[in-house]
Amino acid sequence: MHLLVVDDEETLRSVVSQVLSADGFLVAEAASGEEALEAFRAESHSVVITDIRMGGMSGIELLTAIKQHNPDTQVVIMTSHASLDSALTALRAGAYDYLVKPFESLDLISAVAGRAAEKARLVAQNRELLEKLKRANEDLQEANNILQEMAIRDGLTSLYNHRHFQEALALEFCRSKRYGKQCSVIFIDVDNFKMYNDTHGHPEGDRLLKTLSEIMMKHLRNTDLAARYGGEEFVLVLPETAKESAIRIAEGLRVKVENQPFHGRETQPLGSVTISIGVASYPEDGADAPAVMAYADQLLYKAKHGGRNMVVGYT
Repeated sequence: MHLLVVDDEETLRSVVSQVLSADGFLVAEAASGEEALEAFRAESHSVVITDIRMGGMSGIELLTAIKQHNPDTQVVIMTSHASLDSALTALRAGAYDYLVKPFESLDLISAVAGRAAEKARLVAQNRELLEKLKRANEDLQEANNILQEMAIRDGLTSLYNHRHFQEALALEFCRSKRYGKQCSVIFIDVDNFKMYNDTHGHPEGDRLLKTLSEIMMKHLRNTDLAARYGGEEFVLVLPETAKESAIRIAEGLRVKVENQPFHGRETQPLGSVTISIGVASYPEDGADAPAVMAYADQLLYKAKHGGRNMVVGYT
């Protein structure tokens, strides 16, 4: 352990240093408070033993500066019988202990330095434990965040899953009702998806759904919500969006999907991978979330049976 001895009296400084070196400390010396502070800033010491009265910077001033630089350093003050009041002042300022000169025994120097070193070790260990606990808590929080995110995401597309969609939809409709805002829902179904799967295999079908999800996310605003409703069905929630605006957004999405060069799209009945869409809005199409969703489902059914690859917003 690194230890710094500070005293402007060379003989006393040398005696203390020799005793502590014999005890196994790595001892450095300084002849003044200013020199000690410079040495301490260059290389932090776990224990500092300093005289209280020196020319220039006093031991109390050095103690204060050291504690500001590293509060964990243990400082022992050396004082004379006539200056015990100053020693008590040093203890109140954060000194670990004090030694009275002249020393009754050199063993006393070793004992005080040993206790200070043990305190320094314990403080360092406690700080290390706290840092480990902090890192462990941060890792645990990160893991919990990941697990929480996984619980609300669809494993294939990374869109929100059906359960989270229902919760988010209910909250959004409550907000829309409270503030008198409009809200629209876009219900999407991939046309002839079973035929695509049967023709090209499920891995290609999965890739199609992933690509479709990416197109949706790029097409939407940050405030919108996209979820996989189930199978090849998707649903979008557009807060503060009127019916006409939602229909325009849905139509833009339909065109993007139709023009996307999906693998094997020419084998589909319409010569391309397409989607059918139903658009419903609050409050005109329903007074609550289930009613609006039911209406969007009805309009999607109309699009599917009206020729597919279309957006339907009205009956």
